[in-house]
Amino acid sequence: MMLTLATPCFAQDAPPSPGPLLVAADLREGTDLSGPWHYSIDPFRSGISGFHGGMPDTGQQRWRDVDVRAAMAKDSRVLYEFDLAHSPLASLPSSWLTHAPELRHYDGLMWYQRTFAAPETRKGRYFLRFGAANYATIVYLNGKEIGRHEGGFTPFAFEVTQVLRDGQNQITIGVDSQANEATVPPPVTDWENYGGMTRPVRLIATTDTYVDDAWVRLTRDGRMAADVHLDGPQAANRPVRLKIAELGLDRAGTTDAHGNWRATMAAPRALIRWSPEGPKLYDVTVTSGEDRWHDRIGFRTIERRGADILLNGKPIFLRGISMHEEELGVDPTRAITPAASRALLSEIKDGLHGNFVRLAHYPHSDVTVRMADELGLIVWSEVPVYWRVAWSNPDTLVRARTMLAENILRDRNRASVAIWSVANETPVTDARNSFLRTLVADVRRLDDTRLVSAALLVERGEGADHPVMTLADPLAEVLDVMAINTYNGWYSQDRLSDLERSEWHVPADKPLIFSEFGADARAGFHDPANKQKFSEEFQADYYRATLGMTDRVPTLRGMSPWILKDFRSPRRQNPDFQQGWNRKGLISETGQRKEAFDVLGDYYARKASSR
Repeated sequence: MMLTLATPCFAQDAPPSPGPLLVAADLREGTDLSGPWHYSIDPFRSGISGFHGGMPDTGQQRWRDVDVRAAMAKDSRVLYEFDLAHSPLASLPSSWLTHAPELRHYDGLMWYQRTFAAPETRKGRYFLRFGAANYATIVYLNGKEIGRHEGGFTPFAFEVTQVLRDGQNQITIGVDSQANEATVPPPVTDWENYGGMTRPVRLIATTDTYVDDAWVRLTRDGRMAADVHLDGPQAANRPVRLKIAELGLDRAGTTDAHGNWRATMAAPRALIRWSPEGPKLYDVTVTSGEDRWHDRIGFRTIERRGADILLNGKPIFLRGISMHEEELGVDPTRAITPAASRALLSEIKDGLHGNFVRLAHYPHSDVTVRMADELGLIVWSEVPVYWRVAWSNPDTLVRARTMLAENILRDRNRASVAIWSVANETPVTDARNSFLRTLVADVRRLDDTRLVSAALLVERGEGADHPVMTLADPLAEVLDVMAINTYNGWYSQDRLSDLERSEWHVPADKPLIFSEFGADARAGFHDPANKQKFSEEFQADYYRATLGMTDRVPTLRGMSPWILKDFRSPRRQNPDFQQGWNRKGLISETGQRKEAFDVLGDYYARKASSR
């Protein structure tokens, strides 16, 4: 029997409070555990449970802190059916899809293990912080379970102060990529899953009482605001100090009984607001006792007024494109480095004359959002709530709310992030409406300085010689920005010549973004005579026709066509054109620009010059 979602119960609950947060942990001192790890597949999850569902027997307990070879050589009665210390090696972070050819389509449980040296002189507290692991993770240190996490794209951390030992420490991690009907995201997908430890693991040291969270920003009325939370035995009634040296800002305060400090103040006169044209960032520090938290933060306001999106009080048109978290190359593994991120985002900023990127369909690496801060790209950030979600399952809602909170709390200090999206292409039902309204309410509680959106479906009708598209989704009434995915002319029988006459019936009092449109083309395949689908000529004509359509929509305030780069998609198997890749990219998987790249780039250049 399906469980029914009780709307009043969830709608009134506060958002989940994941922790420890270790906000801006990537800038804290620590030991990077990137590099070689041993790995071992576990397709039947024998390291999680035995044949009858109980504890696995000793011979399958991958996390055991034991020298397997020595133990078996010493006693003939001992049996181990694993030996991670002598299993193959892979360099992490990386998806296991690229560890070995036989793992290309592996989907299930993988074990990783390595040793590391503890700091010789230890004081304070220590945390293992994971940038992300896809999807469900269980972590052991020196044979002891220290924590579990669900969700493939958001950070998590576990305190290990009492488990660390002098000398070498053994860390063992089980990562299970397999989705089911209750997970977020659901099993159905149109891109590569990339199971594994795809973002760095670090051992982070803090003082006994440390700054766990700090959020420093401009409010909608242009004032500076700060929220700080301390964690530790002396968090209550403790002095804290906020400084932005370049602006001469120095504000002191004292935390309350819960370790929280909140302050608002006039913005310094010398403040230069962040924008795509001038992505100014400031060094911000918060100190408390011996702990010093720091981040690089830009300050700007983003709001909606009628059908306009206002950046720093002025209307802006979002000239963007969508992007998956997948680096350039013939064998990507979702290991996003600063260089990999810069290569992708620079194609948008410099090549397409863009100012906006939709990070689809899940939270991308903090490397990417920091790079967007630096380069000056406005970001749409979303959680993996799409298509076939178990809307009536309370546990699924909890999972989605937790991921949303982890995403927002990680990135609230990123000036580039302007829009939180709660869903993509979700069919309208009462259960779905309740589920997504809960997520929208969570966004507003966690961050009242940004806009909320979701990529919505539309109803199609037929005019005499053109499609008639109507947005009737009831979720639109609680969103700041409406967004629509449209593929007329690619997944429909429309002639491209009919697209410009398309009718769009959407609310007139809110801004609209075309969050997706696109057509496949295999780079280098040309058919100038017939312009068949998958040719560069068809894709270029598709963009010309669709862009002509967009110019006739009066409330349109931005777009993020699908997609920047060809990306892996095992469901796409046309042997002539796809070969396991979705070819809607304006550049190929190796970065080769297609004809449509210049079509969109020229359009955006004209948009930018006509402001």
